[in-house]
Amino acid sequence: MELSDEQFVRYARHLILEEVGDEGQERLLQSRVLCVGAGGLGSPILMYLAAAGIGTLGIIDHDEVDLSNLQRQIVHATASVGKPKVVSAKETLERVNPTIEIRTYPDRLAPNNVESIFADYNLIVDGTDNFDTRYLINDAAYLGAKTVVSGALLRFEGQITTFRGGVEGHRGEPCYRCLFREPPPPDTIPRCEEAGILGAVAGVIGTLQATEVLKELMGIGDSMSGQLLVFDAIGMAFRKIRYKRNPTCPLCGDIPVITSIVD
Repeated sequence: MELSDEQFVRYARHLILEEVGDEGQERLLQSRVLCVGAGGLGSPILMYLAAAGIGTLGIIDHDEVDLSNLQRQIVHATASVGKPKVVSAKETLERVNPTIEIRTYPDRLAPNNVESIFADYNLIVDGTDNFDTRYLINDAAYLGAKTVVSGALLRFEGQITTFRGGVEGHRGEPCYRCLFREPPPPDTIPRCEEAGILGAVAGVIGTLQATEVLKELMGIGDSMSGQLLVFDAIGMAFRKIRYKRNPTCPLCGDIPVITSIVD
């Protein structure tokens, strides 16, 4: 594709980067990315991906905007309270970049819709806040040969990593179940509405996720696959933990147990 005059101006700061240039920006414009969740993580992810020129940006979230969301979910505004989050997010993103396509799914991601929704996208961003959905995203993405950029938050901490072991050329790289084999027992790890979250931490982790999405799509830099980046806001410190594929993993191990997504 050839960039228009408007695109040359809009993406000028990308185009002058040697690692991006015309080719990298064209890859972004041709990419299709699905963000699961339009909350604390999804907000900065969506804002930066829209601004960067992701050609097709999908948003799936079944929830409505609540006043308590606004402390960290910057894609929404006070006037959006009561609206479906996908509607509120789309309105904001269209003001940021009206030249891209934004698709919305006001649904809960579930075993009966995950494969059909994922099929339309190159890359999945996990901006969820519950373990059931994280495992569903991981399993469906691995089986569907999709890359996932994953993030998580709690109180003053956050973490990000990338999973792409199901993608051709990256076989043998670990999945989420290699890192955390099974969901923790119910009620053992509090959600943010129970434990709290410093709003700006969501911005840090979501912005890092958006950065990793752009790098993966353009094929530049070092991937976070096999690496878990942990951020501690209180100590203002980052640490990186390396992990490998687990041969006994029920999804990507030598003898997989999970071979399909079922209800």
